[in-house]
Amino acid sequence: MGWNDQIINEFRENNGRVGGMFEGVPLVLITTAGVRSGKPHTTPVVCLREGGRVVVFGSNMGKDRHPDWYRNILGTAQVTLETGTEEGRVRSYSTRAVVLQGEERDRLWERQCALDPAFRAYQEKTERQIPVIALHPLDLSADPARTRLVGEQLLAHHRDLRAELARLRASLLDPASAPASASVSTSASASAPASEGLGPAAQLRRHCLAFCYGLQLHHTREDGAFTEFERVYPHLVPVITRLRAEHAVVEQGLREFEELLDAAPSGADGEVGSVRAELERVVADLEQHFAYEEEQLLPALRGDVG
Repeated sequence: MGWNDQIINEFRENNGRVGGMFEGVPLVLITTAGVRSGKPHTTPVVCLREGGRVVVFGSNMGKDRHPDWYRNILGTAQVTLETGTEEGRVRSYSTRAVVLQGEERDRLWERQCALDPAFRAYQEKTERQIPVIALHPLDLSADPARTRLVGEQLLAHHRDLRAELARLRASLLDPASAPASASVSTSASASAPASEGLGPAAQLRRHCLAFCYGLQLHHTREDGAFTEFERVYPHLVPVITRLRAEHAVVEQGLREFEELLDAAPSGADGEVGSVRAELERVVADLEQHFAYEEEQLLPALRGDVG
């Protein structure tokens, strides 16, 4: 387990608090989509709160390269934020990232440096200007049109995932038919890395991972949006509780599926059969999950119910 993973686990187990060098430091977790792979990446970052938004800083401890999470944000502004709450447990929020410029950026940067002089030292170590990013939580109560758009996006993501799953199943029946590259539109704004020169087994593995990453990212972003759904539509809390539990089951299955892919790299017939069987086990209830989610959530998002 890496250093970041230890901090992430401690953060989630202790309602956003960690010890060691970050004891007492205001931290949040952000999950972004890898700009090339579409894989969800979770990172602990120092934050500053202003009004209803959370401000984070791409310091990368003064290195000359922007942190990967910032590069991911430039690819897509959708960021899932996790933070401790007064309820005593970490909650996730769907947010939109805005890279700040000019006076607003400088004002918040100076405020952070006054609170933590280490940030000024970071800037002195590099010639790049350290980015300042504001994360704006989803607000479904402000604009009914925005709420309807969220419902349309949910349907679009489900359609994409269903289509990708159908393609993946077809490629497992005939590994030679696996596409040279594969991506799910919910996973990233950029397509997956090109697969030129890869054999059918490697292409099949990439296709499988593209689907896994797309589904993981979709559920991560939904978990963040669900927090706002619960606030605006309290009658949906039992539905969302069930959906969150189903997400956790699928997430565990996807982790095990990725481990199987790592252990079966050759693409032999027996290995492909095992991959096919494991995939079917993981997604056996996925269509039922999608259908239940659409049936229960879409009427509220479309304004059909109060």
